[in-house]
Amino acid sequence: MQNPNTFYKAQLDLNQAESKRIFKQLSLYSVLRLSIFVLTGIGIYFTYQNWQIALGIGVVGLASFLFLLSRYTDLKSKRNLHKRLIAINEDELNIAKGDFHERLDGEEFQNPKHFFSLDIDLFGKGSFFQFINRTAIKEGTQKLTENLLSNDITNIEERQQAIQELAALPEWRQNYAAVAQGVEIEHSATSIISWLKDYKPFLGKAQYWTSIGFSVASLLIIGLGITEIIPVSIIGYWLLLGLGLTSMYLKKINILAQNTEKAKDTFRQYALLLKAIETTEFTSELLKTKQKSIQSDGLKASEIFSKFSKTLDALDNRNNFISAIFGNGYFLIDIRNSYNVEQWITQYADKVDDWFEVVTFFDAFNSFGNYAFNHQDFTYPILTEEPVTILAEGLGHPLLNPEKRVDSDLKLEEEQFFIVTGANMAGKSTFLRTVALHIVMANVGLPICAKHSKYKPIKLITSMRTTDSLTDDSSYFFSELTRLKFVVDTIENDKNYFVILDEILKGTNSTDKAIGSRKFVEKLVKQHATGIIATHDLSLTEIETELEAVKNYYFDAEIINDELFFDYKLKQGVCQNMNASFLLKKMEII
Repeated sequence: MQNPNTFYKAQLDLNQAESKRIFKQLSLYSVLRLSIFVLTGIGIYFTYQNWQIALGIGVVGLASFLFLLSRYTDLKSKRNLHKRLIAINEDELNIAKGDFHERLDGEEFQNPKHFFSLDIDLFGKGSFFQFINRTAIKEGTQKLTENLLSNDITNIEERQQAIQELAALPEWRQNYAAVAQGVEIEHSATSIISWLKDYKPFLGKAQYWTSIGFSVASLLIIGLGITEIIPVSIIGYWLLLGLGLTSMYLKKINILAQNTEKAKDTFRQYALLLKAIETTEFTSELLKTKQKSIQSDGLKASEIFSKFSKTLDALDNRNNFISAIFGNGYFLIDIRNSYNVEQWITQYADKVDDWFEVVTFFDAFNSFGNYAFNHQDFTYPILTEEPVTILAEGLGHPLLNPEKRVDSDLKLEEEQFFIVTGANMAGKSTFLRTVALHIVMANVGLPICAKHSKYKPIKLITSMRTTDSLTDDSSYFFSELTRLKFVVDTIENDKNYFVILDEILKGTNSTDKAIGSRKFVEKLVKQHATGIIATHDLSLTEIETELEAVKNYYFDAEIINDELFFDYKLKQGVCQNMNASFLLKKMEII
């Protein structure tokens, strides 16, 4: 694959040039439209005494004007697409520089009761979600979040292959995102699906064929009236009859039209996105499965959606006063259009959910593919059944600047428990989040920030950021105990969890904390848990001599010439250098 920044710069230049070219065409079409309008007006003015010629000029002028207007609208849509592609590539270049903290941060997805969402900077300002998210649809954002939070350790290789394939299709991904951004959707797909599934039709074939027969009769009556075979007044009475027939269903048609107005833009957008999926040849099993699921009786979902979108547009024309009066008065157009809408709903309502799911799946997985494309030096973990949970070389945090990031090697076997000590700011908490993100990303199917990694899939559970709750009337210490009980109970029912703990039992005194922490770690080891605990309590490291499963590791700090230095490297053993007193003195606090 090509260098990401080189690709984004090339795409930026290409779309800027295309946008300028189309702008010139738009200016030309504007001048031509104005010229046609003026010339038609002049032609009619000088030939109005010969109405046949004047009418001909008017018809030709109107047809030419409408043709130019149609071309202008199409070109404007294309230019808007290129403008969105320009913005997409500008964003990628800015994000590559580290400028992403103003993007959607997903803070609303943080959940203190989830297995890990609150603890590992997955959401919030400067989070992994904020860095990786490229979704263009609200439901796609939800799907992306569900994948990050799922703790799903099945079918990882399928997801890896799908992400690898999408990573190799940067232009396709960008076009998909640009199309998805092209329509402002006010109503969620979920609410639309719910409406479709619960909808009860009020029109049958009798009403439909009545509208057809009435339309034929209207044409006949209008023709007879114009030729004066029947009194012209009958045309007016027939109009009133048609309006009367329509009024019998007006209330229900109005309700239907209100709901279709909400769905119209969504179906137009999804039709374009489904077409993009259908017309691409995928090779990975997961993407091919998703692609096959949007076919129905040999018809493509995009064609079915497009047809429905046009049907909704036809019903929407009732908002035009002339169409509403004459269309209903002579052709019962609202009844016929409403019947067509209802027939579509009856036939496809139960399948729309699946089609929407495929669109949101690709929206979410495009973010994963984009991430993989942007980090081609990262590696996809090799899945193993060997008794080693993580065997990683050069493991680092994916959000840190690669020029400053310090990577470490990690070998953590199944049912091993690491106790990590270290000075303040030496890198303990960052290391915990690095390991946690390795697990989350590997389970999703993403490449991880390491040179090599062998990984036995495992779910993640953490206790790192417990807070008190005034709402639940619970103290900090009680909240922490509740969280630790959740960890123990979870592992009791399922051993396949990786536990990450950071300085537990902070809400009690030092002696009580040391005793409690020791007993808690012993409990986890007895449960055959796998994981890591970071602590400042050096007495906890004594467990290594008593329990074979426990290993001590540390992050060091050195004071050289009255300055503090960190190497941020994980080492085996126990930290001997603490720095709280030094920092208090250095900052002139004491």
